[in-house]
Amino acid sequence: MAKKKKNTRKKRGTWIAGDIKMLKSIFGNEPTAEVAKALGRPLEAVKKKASRMGLRKSKRYMRSLGRA
Repeated sequence: MAKKKKNTRKKRGTWIAGDIKMLKSIFGNEPTAEVAKALGRPLEAVKKKASRMGLRKSKRYMRSLGRA
């Protein structure tokens, strides 16, 4: 029988320090869907948290999409 991975979150939706640190470090240069996948969170939760933290995509990332 395989062991289950222990969930370090105390309740649904709680952002732990490691998740916030990862969000800050990769949000600006990665597609939001990839960030959500890396964090194991819904896309909308990542968008909302990033917005509340004032995080933005980098100019270089936006240029790569043809939006700058």
